[in-house]
Amino acid sequence: PPPSACFFQIAIRACFLGFAFGCGLLLSFRQSSWKHFGWYICSLSLFHYSEYLVTAINNPRSLSLDSFLLNHSFEYNMAALSSWIEFTVEKFICPEMKQIFWLSSAGLLMVVLGECLRKAAMLTAGSNFNHIVQNEKSETHTLVTRGVYGWFRHPSYVGWFYWSIGTQVLLCNPICLVGYTLVSWRFFRERVEEEERTLIHFFGEEYLAYKKKVPTGLPFIRGLKIEL
Repeated sequence: PPPSACFFQIAIRACFLGFAFGCGLLLSFRQSSWKHFGWYICSLSLFHYSEYLVTAINNPRSLSLDSFLLNHSFEYNMAALSSWIEFTVEKFICPEMKQIFWLSSAGLLMVVLGECLRKAAMLTAGSNFNHIVQNEKSETHTLVTRGVYGWFRHPSYVGWFYWSIGTQVLLCNPICLVGYTLVSWRFFRERVEEEERTLIHFFGEEYLAYKKKVPTGLPFIRGLKIEL
């Protein structure tokens, strides 16, 4: 679309996320059974806004409306909707279940740590980070092994994995907690294998040596088994 139309769409999304964050803050400071849902709304809106912001700082050439990740996938949107429905239904059926402060606090801690790890990975990778797995190596593409990449091979996925699970711990959603864990694990297992196939093609022995020394960081996911 023309630049003016694109800027308008960016502004609309940013305003929507800012409004959602504000609503979340209001709920968070109220002494009501929706308090923890306010924490969740703040976490969700901040995640999507910061995805766009960090991409704009790191890799402006790849920046687009999709960088907000608001349209990540149909499955992602359905997962979010399912968690809202579960929280609301269980809140009315068993309200005390949604007021377990220590559990929601643990979930919030998972969310914060997961978010920090993901953003640290994006900032460390710089222009090498892209929301889409690249099939062609650019001239500036280098293998990043410093910082959080010295801890995990896929720190952005590790952060997102525990962030997503943390949102359901925060909401005290037992059904979605199990569902999110299983679905996220399967998604990242496939994503890691796809990305590592590309990285081996790009960097060859350099990546294979790095792969042997550093774990993926994701539970029970070792990465691509066939080393070409």
